[in-house]
Amino acid sequence: MDFGFSEEQEFFRGQVRDAVERLVKPRVRKIDETDEFPRDLWDGMAGLGYFGLRHEERWGGMAADTVTSMIFFEELARGSAGFFMSVTVQMLMGTYFVGRFGTDEIKRRVLVPAIEGKKIACICFTEDQSGSDLAGTRTTATRDGDGWVLSGTKQWITNGPIAQVATVMATTDPKAGIKGLSFFLVEEGMPGFTKGQTMHKLGTHGAPTGELVFDHVKVPADHMLGEETGKGLEYSTDILNQVRVMTGLAACSIGGEAMRDAAAYAKARVAFGKPIATYQLIREKFGRWWAKQEAARTMLYRVAWMIDQGMECRKEAMAAKWLATETCLEAVDEATRIFAGNGFAMEYDAQRYFRDARFLLSGGGTHEIILNFLGGQVLGG
Repeated sequence: MDFGFSEEQEFFRGQVRDAVERLVKPRVRKIDETDEFPRDLWDGMAGLGYFGLRHEERWGGMAADTVTSMIFFEELARGSAGFFMSVTVQMLMGTYFVGRFGTDEIKRRVLVPAIEGKKIACICFTEDQSGSDLAGTRTTATRDGDGWVLSGTKQWITNGPIAQVATVMATTDPKAGIKGLSFFLVEEGMPGFTKGQTMHKLGTHGAPTGELVFDHVKVPADHMLGEETGKGLEYSTDILNQVRVMTGLAACSIGGEAMRDAAAYAKARVAFGKPIATYQLIREKFGRWWAKQEAARTMLYRVAWMIDQGMECRKEAMAAKWLATETCLEAVDEATRIFAGNGFAMEYDAQRYFRDARFLLSGGGTHEIILNFLGGQVLGG
């Protein structure tokens, strides 16, 4: 069994890490303090070609495999968590179905500018009563001649306040429940498509998040993204496995950054005549975190490999995301404990890691939903 990365992948990791160190990390505190979307940083990352990582070369992409893409996400998450969120939505979710099902004309008009960073994309799953419960989707798409009419409201949409294009999950057959879901492309300028309130979040600052309203939006027939209606759940499973791996690797990075900062502090902080890093209770925190993180990270890349092999991996993706995120939450908590009073001060980054890590709990499914599903799989029902 080979758990190594290729030379090309290691080289790619180094390139991304260098870009994050040069472009993103010097801006992290400012982004967190102002909660403003860093458009110049966005343009700079787009200029490096990364927004096309998952798309076909004919549209300006790199056609990278899942493992290589996850290397990018892991490295990017070492910088600003908010910027990471905006970029991953653009690359992985906001343009995924456009690249997979859009006509050539749509790809030229929407996908190419998105890869170039000129159009900002988002994906719309969540509503006030439906997050993990996709069957609760109330946004509807009804036939109107050759096209469709979309009506409903989506909430907690990353990039929503600044997006020009949105991939929207709607029900085309309310009686069919979860088997009646489909995806549609909505573009800025379509009558009835408006931006609602902007959410003010505890963390992941710099990623504009808000509400999108679809008030009888007329959508052309070719804006239904899929081979046929009613396959939204199937398509969602494809993308959600990747989202869970991406979220898990972001957890590894955020937790890793927190513990690296804590390690430097523990070596420098002297208490009772010696660095606190020499005390067993402090060392235990690092040992416990490292063991769990190594297990989670190995599992996450195994799932990425499984995706590339076309293997069924829903439960593995859920389990890996759960383990990585819970490990991260422990890490950011332990980091604030190691910093003690300074962990409560805005002058130190420990509090930012603590806040940013909370968003990981919902991405790709809440942990209550994940554990309920996994428990059912173990019990056989």
